[in-house]
Amino acid sequence: MPRKPPASRRSKKAVTPAVVIDPQRLREFSRRLRSWFRRHGRDLPWRRTRDPYRVLVSELMLQQTQVSRVVDYYERFLERFPTLDHVAEAPERRVLASWEGLGYYARARNLHSLARRVTRDGGPLPSDPATLRMLPGIGAYTAGAVASFAYERRAPLVDTNVARVLHRAFAPALDPKSTEAQRLGWRLAEQLLPRTGRASWAHNQALMELGALVCTARARHCARCPVARLCATRAADTESALGG
Repeated sequence: MPRKPPASRRSKKAVTPAVVIDPQRLREFSRRLRSWFRRHGRDLPWRRTRDPYRVLVSELMLQQTQVSRVVDYYERFLERFPTLDHVAEAPERRVLASWEGLGYYARARNLHSLARRVTRDGGPLPSDPATLRMLPGIGAYTAGAVASFAYERRAPLVDTNVARVLHRAFAPALDPKSTEAQRLGWRLAEQLLPRTGRASWAHNQALMELGALVCTARARHCARCPVARLCATRAADTESALGG
């Protein structure tokens, strides 16, 4: 029977310490974010509505597409298809024609399929994230966005901007592409949610806005970040500058 190698020679699997964050820090982070968003959040057309269909259209259009391009398409699309029923009743080719120029046409096909399924079942668009995810083209992020922005549910959401903000603020030591970092992002997104759905609406919008305007992929504008004092990456930068 082969002998086991000495303990010092056995390979050891690296274990990353669990990231534990003070609940008070989480509450302060969300409070500062929402206060900043009330003063600096952009006035976008889909933020003026709680209509589930209009929120869904905006979220599908914003996938892989810049906000500046979406605004005009969003308004024109809603003029042609003011309700989910109008999408369901139209031939797919007409929906695709109204989407022309935005690209990623699977989004329009999914919207058409979704509209037909929801109207066939008697509607309306579900408010529960788990039920929303059963519809064509709806992933975890979009389900959370519709639940939060249309129905003011306490639903977490993590898109590219949110994942980047949470990684930099709370766990910069983790590989952002790792499964562990992705799971932590969703856990933090849920833990950060305020107690009420209405406050959660503002919180989720603020997280996305911060990633889009301040904590961007290309640069961190820490001097104008409302949560810089609570950010682990900023703290590490400060310590390094001081020679710590």
